[in-house]
Amino acid sequence: MNTPATRSAAIVGAGAIGAWIADALDRAGWQISMLARGETLSALRTQGLCVERAGQARRCRPRAGSAAELGTHDYVFLAVKAQILPSLAPQLSALIGPSTVVISATNGIPWWFFHDFGGSLENQPLLSVDPQLTQDRTFPRKRVLGSVVHASAKIVGPAHIQVVASDRLILGEPGGGVTERVQEVAAGLRAGGINSEVSSRIRLEVWAKLWGNMNMNPISALTRCGTGKMLASAQVRELCSRMMLEMQACGRQLGLDLNMTPADRIAVTQRLGDFKTSMLADLEAGRPLELAPQLGAVVEIADRLGVPADFCRSILGLAQLL
Repeated sequence: MNTPATRSAAIVGAGAIGAWIADALDRAGWQISMLARGETLSALRTQGLCVERAGQARRCRPRAGSAAELGTHDYVFLAVKAQILPSLAPQLSALIGPSTVVISATNGIPWWFFHDFGGSLENQPLLSVDPQLTQDRTFPRKRVLGSVVHASAKIVGPAHIQVVASDRLILGEPGGGVTERVQEVAAGLRAGGINSEVSSRIRLEVWAKLWGNMNMNPISALTRCGTGKMLASAQVRELCSRMMLEMQACGRQLGLDLNMTPADRIAVTQRLGDFKTSMLADLEAGRPLELAPQLGAVVEIADRLGVPADFCRSILGLAQLL
């Protein structure tokens, strides 16, 4: 690999979060490439990438194209919708060399979640996440990092995004521990202005974020309501709590215990104000929904563990009709 000052990263997904990461690493002096197509590819090649943060716009010029055009990199960030990855993964082989590290930055349960996990689900693939095992075959098992994004950004236009709110980006080794590679990525993100932390329990961080998303996202899509109106209803809050308790029962069997009650987690969302969930935004834009890696994965895990999940299963069935 190169020296730290010339690390290279390919960002798979030139949407809001991918652009946010690309801009930060460019600020840190990394060599950045972005996988893109259509209007976004044209805009990247002609105008570059524009990211607005804290009222200021910055433009950079990452390389842009297909995986075959971009070639191998030190790091590959997967910042596309998780349901796209099963079909996209085989096309990404050209980005991955003998020492490339792949970083998943998608919502929901990632394909690597039960790799060397221990217990009854160790090394079991989730068919809701990786139905043809294309991700498992494409991405090198020993060279994967997990991440959890706590940020909100919106697309203003092709290759032009606005960061609405930025809390942090958590990185971690699936097997725990703090390695040189995870520290290097975190340092690069921090140098570019992203509050990046390293966690020794990245699976727990993934699980904790999903605990809120897997209920509020599909319910908001079903009701076409933002979080303010949705959670103002005592009946909806009760439904969210029931779904969270089902997932919490799975977590106890997996050693992924959360030190919160459903009411505590709902209160966190309420304090953020009224906002449109990503699943509702996708529905309104006519894009596929992230049901499988979020709620579908929870139902599949519950089935394998023998945990009753009637509320989760019912909302999944209704949301699939969308």
